[in-house]
Amino acid sequence: MEDQYLTKLKETFLDYLETLNKPEILEFGVRHGISTKMFIDICERKEGFLNSVDIEDYSEKFNSKRWKFIHGRDDNFKLVESYITNKIDLIYIDSFHDAEHVAKIFFHYYPFLKVNGHLIIDDVSWLPYSKKNERDNFNSEINNHETFHKILDIYNNNTKNFNLTFNFKSSGMAKIIKKNNDNLLIPKRVKTRKYTFKNFIRKIVRSFS
Repeated sequence: MEDQYLTKLKETFLDYLETLNKPEILEFGVRHGISTKMFIDICERKEGFLNSVDIEDYSEKFNSKRWKFIHGRDDNFKLVESYITNKIDLIYIDSFHDAEHVAKIFFHYYPFLKVNGHLIIDDVSWLPYSKKNERDNFNSEINNHETFHKILDIYNNNTKNFNLTFNFKSSGMAKIIKKNNDNLLIPKRVKTRKYTFKNFIRKIVRSFS
């Protein structure tokens, strides 16, 4: 599982980080430290800096002059912002996996992102957690499914402001690339015709064809 996670990280944004000089990175969620170690290695090679935020104390997990651990909640905005001194190249969200919370963190820290900067949201695929699949888990399935659709709702009203792609390897990952410094618009729910009468008739017709 760790190998899949590391592969997902590399596929989604490693090439982008390698193009940068002195990258500024803000990470929410440390836990096992896989992404943190990757970010620290890059910052040490390229004279960048990483701020990592977590409610658990991981301050002793790594020792690097290119890393600062911030012990607190990701929505303790006053605390986190006190450590943000420059515009950020990459924001990585892997903390509390609840759709509304992810949206709150996304909207608040997005203005700190540079144009062409990347905002990454981990755990957006519910497929491995769905019933009878390899990681069968009700909470992870529902949370990831809701987060995926929340991101689509945000994008639905902000297609001029950022690009969006998904990586469905492992637990999935969303990549947002900022296109301009305009303020984000509120999410607009994607309206589907899936449950319309017209689609119901379509299915009946197709069943007889």
